[in-house]
Amino acid sequence: MAKKTAWTYFGDFRVIYSLTVLLILCGVALLSGWVEQYWPYEMDLAMRGLPPSGAHPLGCDLNGGELWISLIRGARITLYVMGLTVLLSFSVGIVVGIVTGYWGGWVDTILMRVLDIVMAFPGILLAMAITAIMGPSVHTLIFAIAATGWTGTARLVRGQVMSLKERDYVISAIALGASTPRILWLYILPSLWSVLLISAAFSLSGVLLVEAGLSFLGLGAQDGAPTWGSLLNQGRSVLTESPHLSVIPGLGILATVLALNFLGEALRDYLDPHA
Repeated sequence: MAKKTAWTYFGDFRVIYSLTVLLILCGVALLSGWVEQYWPYEMDLAMRGLPPSGAHPLGCDLNGGELWISLIRGARITLYVMGLTVLLSFSVGIVVGIVTGYWGGWVDTILMRVLDIVMAFPGILLAMAITAIMGPSVHTLIFAIAATGWTGTARLVRGQVMSLKERDYVISAIALGASTPRILWLYILPSLWSVLLISAAFSLSGVLLVEAGLSFLGLGAQDGAPTWGSLLNQGRSVLTESPHLSVIPGLGILATVLALNFLGEALRDYLDPHA
């Protein structure tokens, strides 16, 4: 059986699709500043809800602005929410997972009970409660999702660390007198990156879905450019008259979620030594 290499996966449809969609999304997000400079967001209620046409490629939103401009402006906020949320939740989850998995004892008992309490509540409901109490904004949305998203990472890292600390090379390093920071930095963390990379791809798609769900319920960011979830919510009241207001942002969310899930699956196949 031929050995799998990195180049093998570049011919995989999942990788081609994922990289294409994500590169377009990042390019659109980077383009948003230029678009705002040369195509400022203008409202004309006479064009409210117009369907796609030659003059208006993706139609107009409820304010009479071009929907394609709203999508480009929203892509930057959507990526910001996804990236910062995953960064925060992974930072907390990695720290908690390493502490509980490596030291164990009463620290593990206390932190695991806290984790169990957080996981006892449905994540979307807890995020809704936090957003409703603190008020909808971009950073409230990020905090609300990250406040529940760290639990999965913590459990994943804890299990990996408990397994890794029993490996011969870690036990040998401890026997030779290596300090705990050195063991964690040189022996534990490098073995976690592949697992965390795979988990991050799936977590990004999950954050996008939660953000879209909260925005659809009116609990999303309302202090700047609309996210794709907010655009989806915008078309809810005129679904029969102007379906493009919900269909087009929905297709963007669907394409991005599929790209991230495909990327996660491809990374898992490549990084899994047993694949």
